[in-house]
Amino acid sequence: MNDTTLRTLEARIREQVASYCETDEVPGFVAGVHHAGAEIVVAHGTANTATGAPMLADTGFLFGSVTKVMTTTLVLQQVERGLLDLDAPVVEYLPEFAVTVPGAADKILVRHLLSHTNGIDADLFFPDAQGRDALAAYVEGLASSCGVLFEPGEQVSYSNGGMILAGRLLEVVTGLPFPELLERDIYAPVGMRNSSTSAAQAILRSTAVGHFNDLETNAATPTGMFTLPDTWGPAGGTPIGTVADLLAFGRTHLRAGVSPSGARVLSAESTALMQQVAFDMGSPNVPPIGMGWVLYPFGDTTVLAMSGASPGGVSLLCVVPEHDLVFAAFGNTPGAIMLQDQLLQCLMSEHLGISIPPLITESAAEVDLTPYVGTYRCEQLRVDVSIVDGQLEERVTYEPTDESQERIFTAFAGGMTAAPPQRYIAIRPGLFAPADYPLATFDGYLRLLLVSYHDIRDGRAHFHNAGGRLTKRA
Repeated sequence: MNDTTLRTLEARIREQVASYCETDEVPGFVAGVHHAGAEIVVAHGTANTATGAPMLADTGFLFGSVTKVMTTTLVLQQVERGLLDLDAPVVEYLPEFAVTVPGAADKILVRHLLSHTNGIDADLFFPDAQGRDALAAYVEGLASSCGVLFEPGEQVSYSNGGMILAGRLLEVVTGLPFPELLERDIYAPVGMRNSSTSAAQAILRSTAVGHFNDLETNAATPTGMFTLPDTWGPAGGTPIGTVADLLAFGRTHLRAGVSPSGARVLSAESTALMQQVAFDMGSPNVPPIGMGWVLYPFGDTTVLAMSGASPGGVSLLCVVPEHDLVFAAFGNTPGAIMLQDQLLQCLMSEHLGISIPPLITESAAEVDLTPYVGTYRCEQLRVDVSIVDGQLEERVTYEPTDESQERIFTAFAGGMTAAPPQRYIAIRPGLFAPADYPLATFDGYLRLLLVSYHDIRDGRAHFHNAGGRLTKRA
């Protein structure tokens, strides 16, 4: 990429970021692109409206679920060293691992944790434990609090619990706490010099905080909770770093496991394994899953991606191996995911010249809605689906099991325990789009806004999938 192309790209991103942040009340945003040996970082706005601290190119932020790709990398390192076997049952390493369904944990293999095919119903399980024994406390809590949604290997449902279990596996086989392992085997060899594993470390340098937009005024207010408990570290609750550090990690996966400094972080074979399809639901709203990575098809081009929600913020890391490109971004309101999607699509179509065909071309005129009506549940979440004015309407309600769970979740969600009712139009049997959205909205990362229904038998759908997460008919 020559200097003129680089400067043009930087100016385009800067203009797009400034316009979106001003219109949609996003206080601060930072984005970086590495392409063909050149790199740019654009920072805009405010990192923390309470202090007025600016968002800078080297401002840190919570990685959120982007950490899951790092956790997966750590697991495969231990597989290469002979300490873990992807096809071994998790209980072989963690005999104490159990769920509320007798015998269900025994069937879950290590690879099921990394490919989100484990079926563990623990996506909103937030044990409030801190310190060295936090992950052990998480595993202990699963036995009395969480069941399963499906048999391992049969479906995909985005799994925080699976990644946290993987983090505990790493602690057991290496003898190191997860944060120390992350620093030693990812941050150091990759060259992530400005990354940390705790708020106590991050406070010593420039760090952004999340914000939530007021439902009436849309004004952004700083979050009251910076990180999730330590129990969520391997799933993304606590690691913090910069856009440049994420770009370096993405480049490591772009270069078959070799970091920008030349250090071998992961073998070429393991890096390729992470990028292969482990499971495909065959539904437009659920991209094929690899190990750690989600494999987004943009026409004939595959984008390795993972986004990461944190309290009032959202990060994104994308790697495009076919075009030698890495894209990373963070915005400090949840709505910044819309800007990240716009930037990604512009990079693909305008910068790389990739044709992105429409994912959805038209809605369906006549679809029988009755198979989808009913109540669907997962751990602490209820989805009520009804027919209103010829459309499906969903009401999503959080139902905490105790005061601690309610306190953590509501802080993470900005105080909301129930989403406003959402209407959906039929795209085809089993696939629906939120009403009043242009169909082009779903061409990129935001295809996750589509909702699908699965396992239709006896005239009823038995699973509901939204955002890659399954709920099961009650």
